[in-house]
Amino acid sequence: MDLPVPFLSSLRGKSVIVTGAASGIGLGSAKVLAANGASVLLADINIDGAKTAAANLREHGFVAEAVGVDMAREDQIAAMVASAIDKFGRLDALHNNVALLAREVVGRDLTITDLDADIFRQCLDVNMVGAAVAAKYAIPHIIAQGGGAVINTASIAGIRGEIVRPIYGSSKAGLIGLSRSIAAQYGKKGVRAVTISPGLIITPSVAKAVSQGQVDRLMRHALVTRAGKPEDVGNLAAFLIADEGSYLTGIDIVLDGGFLAHWPTYAEELEALHEVSQPLPAK
Repeated sequence: MDLPVPFLSSLRGKSVIVTGAASGIGLGSAKVLAANGASVLLADINIDGAKTAAANLREHGFVAEAVGVDMAREDQIAAMVASAIDKFGRLDALHNNVALLAREVVGRDLTITDLDADIFRQCLDVNMVGAAVAAKYAIPHIIAQGGGAVINTASIAGIRGEIVRPIYGSSKAGLIGLSRSIAAQYGKKGVRAVTISPGLIITPSVAKAVSQGQVDRLMRHALVTRAGKPEDVGNLAAFLIADEGSYLTGIDIVLDGGFLAHWPTYAEELEALHEVSQPLPAK
């Protein structure tokens, strides 16, 4: 397991729940938090994957435990939070990462006129309601120990419309609103809430589902020279949870390599500029 370089000493002694932590962005966040000294509870419906990841972190001397959780089940979410208190004695932060991306769900999330209401409800239960329920149980403990943060991983799909995935995009837009509500309701009690909206992050599931051609097409619109890594989200989440991020709340931070920072015609204009700058062919 490749581990990040520690950069936030104020995370030492903090306790954090990271959902969806068996792989992808959740695992990237768990690795960064643990490497910076936080005690991390890796929660995932894939309990075997979460246990393996937690064991790998412990082998490097970090404090990490695992718990199984179905984010559509309130009883399991409540048990997840109780487990963090039991194992670590406190809770400083919650990082919600879970998204329902099963092939049978994504393959049916195409257009509004073809919408399957049952799939929509299932996606909302996991992606948005699950995050809200996790916050419901986590916030009292965060307040009790003096304050902390709730970080929700959304997506740029919740900010801009796509030609597909209206269900996914709607659920992520809901997370942005949820974070603002948490920030407004509990800010004076010491709880901050921030949403991270990633762009193209190459996780194992994305690597399997997206061709190199699709990645190249998306990268034409980025302002950096690489796609995102799970640890990019983890680095930002760690900063937001740490004392260094204590003045940030109630906002959505876009983490997309500049994908949304320009005119829609950026890629075409860049190509046209390149063509103009080329020397004329010799006669």
